[in-house]
Amino acid sequence: MCGIVGYVGQKRVVPVIIDGLRRLEYRGYDSAGIAVAGNGEGLQVRRAEGKLRNLEEVIRLKPLDGTYGIGHTRWATHGRPTEENAHPHRDCTGKIVVVHNGIVENYVSLKKKLIDEGHKFRTETDTEVIAHLIEKNLSPDGNGHPNSLEEAVRKTVKLLTGVFAIAVISSDEANKIVAARNGPPAVIGLGKNEYFIASDVPAILYHTRDLFFLADGDLAVITPAGVHLSDFDGHPITREVQHITWDPIMAEKGGFKHFMLKEIYEQPRAVRDTTLGRVSLDSGKVFLDEMDITEDDFRKLNKIHIAACGTSWHAALAGKFMIERLAKLPVEVDYASEFRYRDPLTGPDDLTILITQSGETADTIAAMRESRAKGSKTLGICNVVGSMIARESNGTIYTHAGPEIGVASTKAFTAQLTALFLLAVHLGQVRGTIDLERSKQLLEELTRIPSKLEALLTHDEETEDLAKLYHRAQDFLFLGRGIHYPIALEGALKLKEISYIHAEGYPAGEMKHGPNALIDEDLPVVILATHDKSDPDSVQRYEKTLSNLKEVKARSGTVIAIATEGDEEIREAADHVLYVPDAPELLVPILEVVPCQLLAYHIAVRRGCDVDQPRNLAKSVTVE
Repeated sequence: MCGIVGYVGQKRVVPVIIDGLRRLEYRGYDSAGIAVAGNGEGLQVRRAEGKLRNLEEVIRLKPLDGTYGIGHTRWATHGRPTEENAHPHRDCTGKIVVVHNGIVENYVSLKKKLIDEGHKFRTETDTEVIAHLIEKNLSPDGNGHPNSLEEAVRKTVKLLTGVFAIAVISSDEANKIVAARNGPPAVIGLGKNEYFIASDVPAILYHTRDLFFLADGDLAVITPAGVHLSDFDGHPITREVQHITWDPIMAEKGGFKHFMLKEIYEQPRAVRDTTLGRVSLDSGKVFLDEMDITEDDFRKLNKIHIAACGTSWHAALAGKFMIERLAKLPVEVDYASEFRYRDPLTGPDDLTILITQSGETADTIAAMRESRAKGSKTLGICNVVGSMIARESNGTIYTHAGPEIGVASTKAFTAQLTALFLLAVHLGQVRGTIDLERSKQLLEELTRIPSKLEALLTHDEETEDLAKLYHRAQDFLFLGRGIHYPIALEGALKLKEISYIHAEGYPAGEMKHGPNALIDEDLPVVILATHDKSDPDSVQRYEKTLSNLKEVKARSGTVIAIATEGDEEIREAADHVLYVPDAPELLVPILEVVPCQLLAYHIAVRRGCDVDQPRNLAKSVTVE
């Protein structure tokens, strides 16, 4: 969602904030703004509709400077994406500005009351209400003493219904930023005589790797002397400082045309790093240390629920096949946005797994809290150390994918599949459903996946050639059976996300129940048709998938098959074949998703789309 950056320190404040906002562009936005103070000219604000370069041009024509400030990239929720509605937002006096990520659900009633009290509003946003409330709460108390900015913010946040991360500055309280969180992420960076507030880690990585996330209900006062933390009632609190090991260069394009392409090529490393230190090929054991869930807890489980959104939901569907096959446990997969509204039947003998790249997805956090309230153990699979899911779950499997900047997730997905596979093997071990010899075989195959990914990525030109042929298509259909069906869904999602082509993923066995009606000579159909020759079930699925392929051809459809290296039979049946290395049935999804990602990427590039920042989408969905 929206990006927030704030700075107090000795550096020139405007370049620091603009640079931080640029590193948050991947989140998606439609306007940008900055406010600074501390140079003797009061509070100065510059805003612009559209991309960050428009704001930079405004600043070039009308420069500003100061010793502290806040900046924002906005993704419109309340009010059109205009310069007027861009953040930061002022109060009536012009001495206070606010930037905000989230939604104030009760802003209409608050605004009406403030208008009745004489406040004049300039915008259509819910955020402006916060600025006016802070102005009101700065008024002198019963003893005639004016409240501090900290106290005014504290009183204000207690009036808000909804979710928010805010940063506030005032020209009357120099070199101070007050920040508060209830929902969307906010991270505090600790430098040498300088401090930062941001909505995501990449914004401040070039300045510091020491940071901590605010938790819901935290209020921070940031000054050159340090950071003071308290809860919304004023009680002092502490948060553990994290040291981020990501190299800032990892968050740059590294010579690739787009972040998405770079992240596709980083998948061998992401899978390798997610596995590293968690497996012993000698003993065949998996070690998952970051959790307050015992092996005895795992043995007693009756059922597993998995809740996730978007790409992570597709990983969850594939994880269901892994866990049910290896651990013999029933698994239910839910969209996190629907989970808590169906009164899920979960309890002390169940485990709820939450999958999220950021660890801050609002719906997934809500699903976690709903499960915990019903007594279920919770296990997070996420990529961000110290995130809300990691802090509140009983256990965490970090994916170690590194920063993912492209809105369309790639390496986070394959890292999630890797983590789910490790979990499935671990559950199978502790529950006695697989022996150590089988574990060794599975883990050895997992360790071969990174090199197979590297080999697969050397054939990118084949996918690019297909993009030349089909980038003008209006629709695509993706088909798969069993564990390959989630990859069909993911392939369709990637294509629609970044190329804006309508694409649908479907179980291949359901073609006769509707999709056959869509097939004609203008419809490219991508069929996941890999198979593991050593697995009889996989061979049987493959044979049925071949029948589906022939159904498509009989109706004049164009078939792009993703198949196992060495399969010549499918070359005769399909129009085009993209081969992936041979791998076991439960691991081949990590390989076969790569051609889907590359096909979506090259088609989007040929269509002239903004690959890293597709329209109307945001990287981290931190509001419902």
